[in-house]
Amino acid sequence: MMRSKIELIPAIDIIDGKCVRLTKGDYGQKTIYDNSPADVARRFEDLGFDRLHVVDLDGAKSRHIVNDAALRSITSSTKLKVDFGGGIKTSEDIARAFDAGAAMVTIGSVAVTCPELFMGWLDTYGADRLILGADVRNGMISINGWKEDSAEELLPFLKQYVDKGVRNVLCTDISKDGTLQGPATGLYRQIMDAYPTLHLIASGGVGSNEDIKALADSGIPAVVFGKAYYEGKINIDTLWEH
Repeated sequence: MMRSKIELIPAIDIIDGKCVRLTKGDYGQKTIYDNSPADVARRFEDLGFDRLHVVDLDGAKSRHIVNDAALRSITSSTKLKVDFGGGIKTSEDIARAFDAGAAMVTIGSVAVTCPELFMGWLDTYGADRLILGADVRNGMISINGWKEDSAEELLPFLKQYVDKGVRNVLCTDISKDGTLQGPATGLYRQIMDAYPTLHLIASGGVGSNEDIKALADSGIPAVVFGKAYYEGKINIDTLWEH
């Protein structure tokens, strides 16, 4: 299969063991797409994807991993390289995620609230297995399932970790997430201008093949998409050409 110049990463968000999507991180605006995340993951694999982004939304809200059984069902029934986030707050949580088959983990809130712990994990597991999750609302980092805004500005926040060896960053513009109205391409360009060697994963707002092409043309290394796929807005057959 022809590969894309931008890494294409489909997403599965999990609540109560089911595949769902929220709009702008609002747990009140929830759509259930499938009762079996593992079935959805197998479909992605069959379509030719080799990466998967899995978010434990129950975990993000309750501040500890909840849906590790769903993660294990995905990793045991596919060969997808899965990154897992949501609710990883302790060393026990991160160990559970890797034990359940995650190849990488996405860490957001801990990097804000407990930088020493995050840096310890960076040392223990290495930069290739950790993704720094930078969820942004009005230029500020948001934490704990997007329930709280921190006092951290995006670019200075990223700088402190890039300087310490972080190579992978997943950046979600919360105002765009689940809207299908186009990603924050300007914001991602800003990040890449500041940190050209970063493996930046854009997330939030993708609503069409054209949106993904615009990110690829802007030199963004990777993109996560979910709702656009579930709502039939993306043509998978032509996606690989971007």
